[in-house]
Amino acid sequence: MQKFNIYDNLEYSQEKVLISVMFDDEIRKEIRIVFSKNQIMKDHKTKFPIIVELVEGSIDFGVEEQVYTLKKGDIIALEGDIMHNLKANENSIVRLSLSKNDNTNRVKGVLKL
Repeated sequence: MQKFNIYDNLEYSQEKVLISVMFDDEIRKEIRIVFSKNQIMKDHKTKFPIIVELVEGSIDFGVEEQVYTLKKGDIIALEGDIMHNLKANENSIVRLSLSKNDNTNRVKGVLKL
């Protein structure tokens, strides 16, 4: 059994978006992304499908030329190879579910764009 509470050790950093790996095993890859208001993740993509769930807050989720404002409880499933970006409208917590074939370090690398 594995356990992680998405609210434990929660902090909002004005300097950077904070990423925590919740689970990374042969079955699943789950990541918590914590945004302070106005922080962004620039355009990026992965070759694998992803699922993005907004746990707290509000973010603008850009997909190609469209922007969708997500609120607490919204979930988006996105196919691979689709350019997307995120901007926090307020302090926000995102749960990112990755394909077991994807790499959690790739997500951390997005912040270095």
